Amino acid sequence: MTALLPLLRDLDVRTGSRARFVLTSWGQSIVPLLQEIRRAGPGRLRAAALTVLAEIAGEDGLSAPDRAAVERLIRIKLLADRPEPLSGCWIHWIAVPTGDQRGIMDLLGLTRPRPVTFALANDVVDADSHDGPTDGPGCFARVFVSPELDGWTFVAGRWCDPIDDERADAVLRACERLSTRYGQAQAYYYGAQGDGSAWVIAENGVVIRRYSETGDGEDHMLTIGDPLPYERDRRVQLGLSPEWDAAHVSEDEEDEWKWAVFDMAPALAQAIGLSPLTIGSDLPMRGTGVLAITTYGTANGVPPGAYRI
Repeated sequence: MTALLPLLRDLDVRTGSRARFVLTSWGQSIVPLLQEIRRAGPGRLRAAALTVLAEIAGEDGLSAPDRAAVERLIRIKLLADRPEPLSGCWIHWIAVPTGDQRGIMDLLGLTRPRPVTFALANDVVDADSHDGPTDGPGCFARVFVSPELDGWTFVAGRWCDPIDDERADAVLRACERLSTRYGQAQAYYYGAQGDGSAWVIAENGVVIRRYSETGDGEDHMLTIGDPLPYERDRRVQLGLSPEWDAAHVSEDEEDEWKWAVFDMAPALAQAIGLSPLTIGSDLPMRGTGVLAITTYGTANGVPPGAYRI
C-alpha cells in the first residue's frame, strides 16, 4: 500500500487516478495504516495518506489536528473567495430572491452549516449528483447554501431535485413555503450532458408551473399550471404555436419543442431570476456560502470524500 501512495502525485493523471481507485477500494481495512502515516510519517507520504483517508472515511477518519488544519485552510481561502458557476453532469438547485440565508435554512430544516469556498461546494455538489437514490440516502445528505448573490440565494444539491421520485413532492412543498415567505421560489434540474431540464415556479405560496422534459415517457405526469411567458416566447421563436394545441401541431413540431426544452433550464432561470450556472466573480456578493446537513444526513450521515478547497 505504501508503494502506491506516491503514485497519487504522479505527473501522469491516469496513473494517479488509478492509484487512488485501488487504494480506496481497500476501504476501512487500510484506515489505521493511513492514520499512522498521518501521525508518524514518513513525511513524503503524509499528504497522499490524507487524501485517501478522506476518500474512505471522511471527516470522521481525520484526527483533530487534521480537521483543524482543513478548517484553517478554508478560512484562509474564504478571504479571497469569489462566486464560481455551478458545474457538473447533473445540477439541481432552488433559487430564492432574498439574502436571508439563515431564514432559508431554518424553513427547510437544514442544520450544522459550515463555511465553504465555491470550489469546495462545487466539488461536493457534483460528487453527490453522481449518486442516485438507489445508492442510498447519502446523495440527499447535504446541500450548498450560497451567500447572497445579487439579491438571490441558491440551495444546490441532489436533495433539490424537483422531479426525483422520492424528492419531487417535498421540493414542490418547499417552494410553496419559501415563496410564502419571500414572494417567489424556483427549483430546477439540468442535465448538462443532454439529459433534460425541469422547473418548478412558485409565487406567494402557490406553484404556478412545474414542467419537465427528460426523455422519460412519464414527464407529462409532472406538469402543473399554464406555460410561462418565457416558454410561450421560446415556442414562437421556434415557429411553433404558443398554445400547445395538440390538434394542430405535428409530431415533428412537438419533437422540436422537446429537444429545445432539454437545454432550457439555465436560460429560463436567468430570464426570470438568476442562474447559478452563469454567475461570475464580478457578481455582487454578501456573506459566506455554507454546506448544510439535511434530515437525510442527520439520520444517515454524509458520504466520505476528498474535495478541492
